[in-house]
Amino acid sequence: MGTMPKSKLSAFLTLLLVFASGAVLGAVAHRLYMVNTVLSGLGNAPRRPTPEEMRKRQIDEMRDKVKMDDSQIAAFNQILDQTKATFDETHKKYSAINRATWDEQRNGVRAILRPDQVPLFDQLMAEHDAARKQREQRDHDRDKK
Repeated sequence: MGTMPKSKLSAFLTLLLVFASGAVLGAVAHRLYMVNTVLSGLGNAPRRPTPEEMRKRQIDEMRDKVKMDDSQIAAFNQILDQTKATFDETHKKYSAINRATWDEQRNGVRAILRPDQVPLFDQLMAEHDAARKQREQRDHDRDKK
């Protein structure tokens, strides 16, 4: 009779262990499923509209919702052209400033390197530049689609 309670306790603990293991496995599987679902959804995100599509949308809104007439639409197009030119100029200016800042940083790093490290650093920076250009080209190509 003394062995009966031990076997019941053993069976209970075994069932408890199986249940706990199943709960942990279920939680891990759910987490992996959710992460993969979110990551796979990122590739299907709607693409950004092209500048031409944005302009058409803006003009359509002004015509339909604001009730602009043709002469106002022509003036609105001129405003959009001027705004784009200003943004392009600002982008060029800040791109040049940012490039100079990065160059200054790289020159500062080169100054603390031993002569044998400089070619290794330059090779690493060339790899970074190539990867950045690939990303920019991929983003540019994606935006054109």
